[in-house]
This record gives sequence, structure tokens and C-alpha cells, in this order.
Amino acid sequence: MPPGGGDTLRNMLVAAALCPCPPLLVPEVAGGAAAELDDLRAACADAVGVLAAARADRLVVVGPAEPEGRGAFKEGAPGSFSGFGVDLTVRLGAPDGEGATEGRQLPPSLAIGAWLLERADWRGTPVSALGVGEPLEPEKCLGAGRQLAASADRVALLVMGDGSACRTVKAPGYFDERAEGFDADLARMLGTADAAALGALDEEPAESLMVSGRSSWQVLAGAAEGTGLNGALLYEEAPYGVGYFVAAWS
Repeated sequence: MPPGGGDTLRNMLVAAALCPCPPLLVPEVAGGAAAELDDLRAACADAVGVLAAARADRLVVVGPAEPEGRGAFKEGAPGSFSGFGVDLTVRLGAPDGEGATEGRQLPPSLAIGAWLLERADWRGTPVSALGVGEPLEPEKCLGAGRQLAASADRVALLVMGDGSACRTVKAPGYFDERAEGFDADLARMLGTADAAALGALDEEPAESLMVSGRSSWQVLAGAAEGTGLNGALLYEEAPYGVGYFVAAWS
């Protein structure tokens, strides 16, 4: 977790973009089905544009990760889509390999975040990343967010995560009748920048409904405490039985 100092930290979050992280978001991975997510890619580009307009001093990409991908990553950290059958690499916040560093690979969610930034030709603002485990307790997520928000005068977050993977019988988690209602509540929270509600998300239903963004969104909730940011929901669909949301907070 990033360094910080408890209750004396000041929250300086100025903007956030919330995007889903399915590998199919990357056209090379989607192949012939790439056009099916064109609207989603466009919404993600709009959300990243809000981050650029915020003129932050630091951008942090936050996303869910398995144990080997948890913790902090520096600018230039590598990400690869070879695991999805595509010879494509990205560097975190380092266009054209500038400032590239060697080290462990970004987990998929952060690699997709790096791809979104590369696609936007992100330059200028320093970028780092944080891989968060879905089992991480809400209070620890909130604490990590508070520390991120206090790490620079003006901080922006690119937050990666998917809703329930149980929306239809063909979804990865099959159909669960609770999934649509859970995602509807989630869409409202994300679209209205309701940090308090996000911070209070229950771990159990999120886990049983195969939600892959609960921990990341609760890091955002901690960072956004007391900011009064406004939210806008830019995309809400479940094209493959998984809830995908794009939102911008500013």
C-alpha cells in the first residue's frame, strides 16, 4: 500500500474514471468481435478524457488482481496480452516505451488500464498503479484510498472493475436472479458519485455474484470522501452476461 499517515491525511482527489476490464475491450484480443464493444471503448475514451482535463499531479490506475499482481507498480511497468493469444505489450503511462522499466507484469485489469491510457496518448502526468485483491476488507480498501488521495496535491484515479458475471445463463457465473438488481444499485452509485454507498458495499453478495470491482471501487470511495465530486454514468450494459459500467467523477 502507498505510504500515508492515518487521520491527518487530506483528501485531494480531483477526478476519477471508472472503466470495466474485460480483455475483449482490446480489439486485438476481441478479433472479429471487436466491433461489438465499440460503444464501450468510446465511453471509456470519454471517461479518460475527463482525467486529462483535471490536470492532476498524479494519476493512479487501480484494479483487481490475483495475489501475484497485487501491490504497487511504477510508471513504465510492462503488461502483456500474450495470455489471451495476442502478441501485444503495453507500458504503464510510458508511450512508445519511454521510461520503460523491467519488473513483474501488470495484472490484466491494470494492463487494460495501461492500454486505455496508451490509446489516449497519455502524457505529462506521472502514472502509477495499484493491484488490489478482491478479498481485501472494505475498511482496508477505504484506508488505501485515503492514502492515495493524500499522495499529491491533485490526484486522479482510473478505476478498473466489472459488475456481476451472473446476468444471463450464458454468463461466466450462469444466471443469478439477484445480479440485475445488484448491478442496478451499483450503476446508481457509480453514476452519482455516491462514495458513502460504495464504501458500504457488502462483500458477500459481491463475491457470490462474481463482481470483480468491489475492492477497487471501495479504494475510490476512500479517496473520494468529503470531495463532493459529481458523477456521470456514460455506459451501462451486460453484453456477455457481465455488467460493464463506465462513469466519470469530476
